Order: sequence, then C-alpha cells, then structure tokens
Amino acid sequence: MKSVKFLVSLLFTLGIFYGLNTKFGDIPPMGKFLSPNQGFWKNEVTESDVAKETLEISGLKSPVTVHYDESLIPHVFAQNDEDLYRAQGYITAQHRLWQLEFQTFASGGRLSEIVGETAIEYDRGQRRKGMGFGADNALKEMMKHPEEVKLLEAYRDGINAYIESLSVGELPVEYKILDYQPEPWTTKKTALLLMYMTDMLAGRDVDLENTNFVKLFGQETFDLLFPNFYADQDPVIPQERDWSSFDLETVEKPDVDFPSDFIKETMDKPNPHNGSNNWAIAPSKSVSGNPILANDPHLQLNLPSIWYVMQLATPEKNTFGATLPGAMGIIIGFNQNIAWGVTNATRDVKDWYKIEFQDENRKAYKYDNEWKATTEVIEEIKVRGKSTVYDTVTYTHYGPVTYDHTFKGNGEKVGYAMKWTGHLPNNNQQTFLDLNKATNYAEYAAALKHFTAPAQNFVFASREGDIALWVQGELANKWPEQGKFLMDGADSRYEWQSFIPQNQNAYVKNPERGFVSSANQHPTDEKYPYYVYDDGYETYRNRIINNFFRSKKKFDIQDFKDLQANNFNLKAAELIPTMLDNMDRSSLTANEEQMLSTIEDWDFNNNIDAEGASISEKWWDNLYRMTWDELYNLDVAINRPSDYQTIWLLKNQPNHPWFDRKETSEIETAKDLYFQSFRDAVQDLTVWQSRTGKSLKWVDYKGTFVGHLLQALPAFSRFDLPIGGNSGIVNATSENHGPSWRMIVELGNEPNAFGIYPGGQSGNPGSKFYDNMIDRWAAGEYIPLFFMKSANQSSDRIIFSQNLSPAK
Repeated sequence: MKSVKFLVSLLFTLGIFYGLNTKFGDIPPMGKFLSPNQGFWKNEVTESDVAKETLEISGLKSPVTVHYDESLIPHVFAQNDEDLYRAQGYITAQHRLWQLEFQTFASGGRLSEIVGETAIEYDRGQRRKGMGFGADNALKEMMKHPEEVKLLEAYRDGINAYIESLSVGELPVEYKILDYQPEPWTTKKTALLLMYMTDMLAGRDVDLENTNFVKLFGQETFDLLFPNFYADQDPVIPQERDWSSFDLETVEKPDVDFPSDFIKETMDKPNPHNGSNNWAIAPSKSVSGNPILANDPHLQLNLPSIWYVMQLATPEKNTFGATLPGAMGIIIGFNQNIAWGVTNATRDVKDWYKIEFQDENRKAYKYDNEWKATTEVIEEIKVRGKSTVYDTVTYTHYGPVTYDHTFKGNGEKVGYAMKWTGHLPNNNQQTFLDLNKATNYAEYAAALKHFTAPAQNFVFASREGDIALWVQGELANKWPEQGKFLMDGADSRYEWQSFIPQNQNAYVKNPERGFVSSANQHPTDEKYPYYVYDDGYETYRNRIINNFFRSKKKFDIQDFKDLQANNFNLKAAELIPTMLDNMDRSSLTANEEQMLSTIEDWDFNNNIDAEGASISEKWWDNLYRMTWDELYNLDVAINRPSDYQTIWLLKNQPNHPWFDRKETSEIETAKDLYFQSFRDAVQDLTVWQSRTGKSLKWVDYKGTFVGHLLQALPAFSRFDLPIGGNSGIVNATSENHGPSWRMIVELGNEPNAFGIYPGGQSGNPGSKFYDNMIDRWAAGEYIPLFFMKSANQSSDRIIFSQNLSPAK
C-alpha cells in the first residue's frame, strides 16, 4: 500500500513539474515564469534601469562614457566610430533586447518559431515578399564598403556582448512569457530591420486591385474615381518650382494592353495611414532669426516604442535623435550644424507581372517568345511544437513569384511576380551614418544619394540658414500608367527601362516662400516632367500645414508645437456644411435633432471633449459605406476610392449612379445618402453608448491606446488616452496609430530641441521608464532634449553615469 501511495505521489509531483515547466498554447510555463530565481520577479528594476556603473566590453579600443538623463536617454561619448556603434548596440540591447530581436523575426518570416502554427501564413507571406532576399541584397552592397563593415560588426558585437552577459533570470519578461531565449545578433538582422521599415512604408501597392476594378467597372469609371492628381492639392515641392534645367530622360508608352486577370485575394497591406509630417522654416520666417525644423512620423503606437532616443558623440561628430533598435546611428535628429527628418514619399515602387510558366513544374517562364529559367528557393519555416513547413518560392528576373497555385494564386501555370525597389542592392544605412556627421547642405545632399527605398521626403535645415526638401529613392522612370495595373511578364515592353537620375528627383532648396513641408501628399504638380503615380496620397494635412505657414510672417517654437497638436478636421469642414444644407429635418426624432444640433455647433476641431467629432466620424463611416456598397463583399480583391475623391464626387456629381444603393428599389442621390447615413449613425451611436456606458466625447469614442507588440497584452499596454486628432488631421492620432516621435529643433549657436514619444526608453514593463512619456505626449507636451557638448559637462539632469571599458 505504501508503494502505491509513493507511486501516486511521484506521478502527481512529476505531473506538477511537467505542467509548471511546459508551455501550453499561449500560456507560459508557469514554473519558470513564477520562479524566484529566474521568473518575471527578476524583471523588477532599479531606479536607473542600468546594470552597473562600470562594465567591461570585449572589443572596445578605448573607454566610453555614457550619461543617462532624467528620461533615461543615454548620452554616449566614444573616442572613435567603432567604439561608438559597439556601445550603441550594447546600450540598445540593454533596454530593448526583446523588441530588437522580435522585429527581425517578424521581418524575416520566423514568427512561427516563437508563437507556433498561427503565424505560418504570415511567415509564408514575408518570405514570398522576398524580405530575406532584399536583406541579402542590401547586405551584399554594404559589404563592399570595408569601413562600414567594421561598424556593422561592432554594432553586432555590442548587442551580442549584452546577450552573453545575461542569465536566464535577467532575460526580458517577453522571453519568459513565450518561453524562448535570444539568439546571437548578425549583420543580416540589421538588414532585415531596415527591410521591415521599407515594407512598412512602401508595401501598400494596389496594382492587382486596380486590375480587378477596371475589369468589373471599366477604365472610364476607374479614371474618374482614381485620378492621377486631385483637384486642389498643395504638393510637397512648391508649384512655382521650375524644372526646365532638367536634361530629361523620359520614356514613351508602348502600344500594349494590360492583362485582365481576376485576383481573388491579396496579402495584408501595411497600414494605409503610415506616413508623417515634416517642415522647416528659413531664418526670414523665424522670430529668432534661426531656422527651425519639425518632424513627426505616423506609425502604429506600440510598447515598446519603435523609437529609442540617444545622443551619439565622438570627437568628429555629436548627434542626437531617434534611433531604430537594430540599426546604427540616428535616423531622425540633429547635430550642432544641421537637422533632418523624413516622411513617406508615397510613391509606387512595387509592380506586379503576370508569369506564364512552361508547365506545372514551373522551371521556366515565357519571356519575349522564349522560355527563361526560374530559380527555386526552398523556404524552411520552423514551427514551434509542430513539424517544419517547407514552401517553394519561385524567382524570376523580376523578383519572387509571390502568388501562385499554392498561395492565393489562379492556377498551376500562372503566377504573379513582384518587382520592388526594396529588393535592389542598397546602402540605406550609409545615408544615416553620413547625415549624422553632415555639417551643411552639400553633405546632406550627398548623404541622400545612398538611399534607395522606401521613397522618402528628407527635410533639412542648417545653422547656416539653408532649408531644403528632397524626394529621395531609386525611382523607376516609368511610362504613363506603367505599374498602375498588372503587367504582362512575357513582354519586355513592360519592363522598367531606367531610373530617374538621382539629381532629377523632385527637390527644392531655399524656396522663395520661406518654408518647406511634406505630409505624404503628391510630390509635385503636373509640370514635373516624369510620370508620378500612387493611390495613397494624403489630401488634408498638407493643406492645413502649408496654409498655416502662409498665415503670418514669423513663427517660433511654440507655433511649431501648436501645429503638431492641431486638431482641425479639414475633411469634415469641407463636407459637413454640404450635408447639413441637404438634410430634410421634418421627420427627425428628438434624439436625431439633438445630435444634428451638436454637429451644427461643432467648430470642426477633433478635441477630446468634442461630441461633434464622434457624430461626424460615425456619420462619415456610414456615408462612405453606403456610397460604395457595390465595392463591399466582392469575391475579388478591390481598392475603394479615397475619402477626398468620394467627397469630390458627392459635392460635384450628387446624382451620379454610384449613389444609387443596390439593395433598395428606389433611386438614391447624394442627398438621400446624407439623410439615411445620419439616421443610421444616430442609431449606432445610441446603441454604442448603451453598450459601453460612455459619453459621446471624442476621447471616449476614439479610445486611443498604445498596445504591447504581443497582441496588445493588457497588462503591458495603455488604454483610453486623452488625446484628440485623427487620421487626416495634423495631429494624426487615431485609435492606435499616430505621431510616434515628435521633434522640434531650432538651430542657433547651440541646438534648442524638444521631443516626445508615446512610450519610454525602457522595454521592461516593470520599469518606471516603460511608459513615462505617454501622458505628456497625449497632453501635447515635450521634454527638452539635453544636448551635451562633451562627456565632462556637468548637469543636474544627469541621474546616472556608466563607464564602458575594454575587456582585460
């Protein structure tokens, strides 16, 4: 009997041991997670968030001094570039190791290794985009430059030095939740991180959706709803810019017809609101007489933040700003002489080609009446807890055949290949290294020449008084409509013939108006001699910004802060009066009358307490869906018209057949849709209030949150933030998307700079520096960016110093 009890007790103990140390689905192994020696308790942090005052790091040539200010921003002073970037790698990993690695797993299509089979299709998509292919091509280009290779390897070794210093108990908490450990950093991971940003900012192509639209509704309707230029836009490059000095290399459109395939499904695209604002004013428009520059990139709001702020200094340079964990140098920032920032240039840099294979084996494809050999890459997707998945990706000279009979395609002998500037050999990393040390306009312009993709608007200001803006990228010199639709991969006439010469990319230096700006709008007007197209141009923020700088003669830093926090809803201001003028009020209920009165009293500012903003948003959502009801629930992928063009059609052609709803027997006009969409909005909002118990104030209805990268884990996220704005507004803060880093820099004898982002420097949810800037960011406040002149400068803003020494 005793032996039976012992056996039962042993089995019970083993069962508990197994259960506590085994991961079940999304639940971490609780034994490891709760262990006092290595569990999440070990992630409780000290006041400084920094390991030790003195650390020995292998590979350093000279000591490095790191001062941390009250926001945990490290000010790094090294004696040479190799030590600087080795230290940058170490320090970044010290605060953002899990994020650093997780983003490259996402980029390279390796999430299945961490989270299991739920990520298989995502990983297949990343590999079929050629993310690793592009990273390899970029790395090959970087490896041609021995000095840069030394820096890349120093950065790599700095990250690995930190990884090697960690015990299991010291791992970031996300490793414990997911029950895995970091692997060594490689230079390819830096290339993958840069590819991740390239895809995020240039991955929203709609060629296949446009092809479907034309086949369903015809070319004339497409041209009406998707024009190359909108009616009253204010382009990035001022309209008075003269292009006559360009020695043109334009190409003629061949006599070809686009394929008319139906494509049922396409991959998920990056957020269409990924974009930014930037601007700079010349000394002549500045109250102080100094140029001032601002930038606020609009990305998904995550914890940890996509940005990590640092000061990086050697005897030859001293640079401050936002870094991307995983890449060297400052990405958006300033030094003593210049400041720079970026916005998405919104250019069509990804085209699709129909591939006709010789047979089901897909070993060859048709090209100018011959058969051209393909290359096959066997992608090995390791899956946690499951068997490895193998996916064969066929490559053509255009690029990877993303869609085929095994992945959202149309048949064994047909595929769709991607041609993307993101796959071109590039050295984007060098652009930022050169900007970090640039001192004037000429050096800024030279730095941009390395930058290939994604197309970006690089804004610039210098202490000398120059301001400029370049639309930079390796941009194909296309014939009209090339790349707007699916193209025939068997016909060489559809090939990109050349690239726009870099010195003929759209740019402006010291314009007469005294300011430059970009907000993802069309880069130029129709006079620019090269063909330019994209479906995603911004149509509202740009006009507010440019009109602001036309509104008076002089501006100061407070004006810049006010503009970044501007909540004026130009879209609503251009449509609401028309809707109100066309409302038949005779049959409205008391509740509907009240909400209509609220709209009438609204000043079109999406401030946190504005009920009119909530009503307007729901009214617009319903109106848009009613207008394009024919374009929902189709069995093919489709692109729907922009908000701007929808409003243009509503106001200028109110009796257009598109406004007739397919589900009713009556013939509706725009006026009918205004009325019905309003009534539906009132009902929807009433139900929403009853269900949630919340008010109609914009802050409640919008519900802005900053979510943790792991599916917005509630304990590691921040919800219901009191901030106004919305997409299409200068303060472009929507539900979980918006200004991810706000920066303002005045360039005088010394930089006078301010910044803020919705997060904190630490990636550790147990740290007070994890989310300590979010409330100030939501309130429109900034922290002064403490620009240290030297490592010996004393200040009460420094809370902790760290000395990195060469290992003995």
